[in-house]
Amino acid sequence: MASAAEQLARNLNFSTFSKAKALQQRIWFTLGALLVYRLGTFIPVPGIDPDAFAQTFQQSQQGILGMFNMFAGGAVERMAIFALNLIPYITASIVVQVISTASPRLEAMKKEGGEAGRRKMNQYTRYLAVVFCAVQAYGIAVGLEASQGVVLNPGWFFRVSTVITLVGGTMFLMWLGEQITSRGVGNGISLIIFAGIVANLPTTFVQTLELARTGAIPAIAGFAMPVLALVVIAAIVFFERAQRRLLIQYPKRQVGNKMFQGDSSHLPLKLNTSGVIPVIFGSSLLLLPATIASFAAQGNAPQWLQVVTALLGRGQPLYLALFAFFIIFFAFFYTAIVFNPVETADNLKRSGGFIPGIRPGERTAQHIDYVLTRITVIGALYLTVVALIPEVLFSQLAISQFIGGTSLLIMVTVTLDTVSQIQSHLIAQQYEGLVKKSRLGGGKRR
Repeated sequence: MASAAEQLARNLNFSTFSKAKALQQRIWFTLGALLVYRLGTFIPVPGIDPDAFAQTFQQSQQGILGMFNMFAGGAVERMAIFALNLIPYITASIVVQVISTASPRLEAMKKEGGEAGRRKMNQYTRYLAVVFCAVQAYGIAVGLEASQGVVLNPGWFFRVSTVITLVGGTMFLMWLGEQITSRGVGNGISLIIFAGIVANLPTTFVQTLELARTGAIPAIAGFAMPVLALVVIAAIVFFERAQRRLLIQYPKRQVGNKMFQGDSSHLPLKLNTSGVIPVIFGSSLLLLPATIASFAAQGNAPQWLQVVTALLGRGQPLYLALFAFFIIFFAFFYTAIVFNPVETADNLKRSGGFIPGIRPGERTAQHIDYVLTRITVIGALYLTVVALIPEVLFSQLAISQFIGGTSLLIMVTVTLDTVSQIQSHLIAQQYEGLVKKSRLGGGKRR
């Protein structure tokens, strides 16, 4: 028998959405915020020659800068104020979460501090993001000065102004993402990255078809890309919705003189509990050092820096190996953060629930952890395969990096999450309407 929530979800229609005024305001706010973000990707950093930088970018876009440009929504190729995007903030989040698992003080603050502890952890993340952003912005400023004719007036004034501009742009995006999360629909950070990728898709498809038409890439490869994209999207949707359901049994209970039959339910464990986080985190950790090295290597850089830049190039074995390692590591790491088997087992024990054949308490926690570990292995391998597909194609056929598993994975997962939140808002409103109607009906009968 379908639950009340499932019955409400089946009854959702356009009429329900038209009555959800609060949800409509949230959607309009989200669209307006994303429009502001897109406008910022066209405002260039002061003190550079856009034409000269465009030529420099064309020479290096086939490398790590192309990947960075994808996450920045094209802001890198225009060296806009949002060129760093949210990469420093994401990197800072990784570092803070890793440190919190090793520091008892931070771990206690995160678990027991409640809302105040969460805010303090977010504040630490922002401070660290400023540091990462400043270091990366300074490296970019030095790299721009090393490029012939890009900077109009090289010197400390240009470096300081570039650092202030790029740091300010990233801080604004952090604030904008938080506003979208609290006042809009969906996760603001993910939606900003999503908007940047989607904005470049039309141009990318046209460029890919043009390469196929001119013979730069095999014609069959150019026309097979949309088909491959649809196959990857279908695979992503399948794996993101896949669950391993553990049967939970509740014992019989007696109320007065009546004996009620024991109930049963399921504990759903997602195949990919970490979502798109491992791919974003892995890309961020690779982009931070590789981008600085790529910029610096354009000038009179030392030999070792040029070697590092070459090894971290798109499609290189070291780059692919590190990317795969980071994805698998963060798949397990983030799953361990968001899902605690011991806490879940304790909650089941307090509510009287148990897994058939498994003793409540510690044995239940071990069983849940065992099952979760096995399905996380499959989820991590799925993320790795999907994310590495564009890297292999990119290195073999020089196809644009926007058409590939990484971008599709981000788009599909963010879309599923946003649609799920919209549906939750609609279900909540419909439930409130039914409650209000039942109260009015009860009042009339009296």
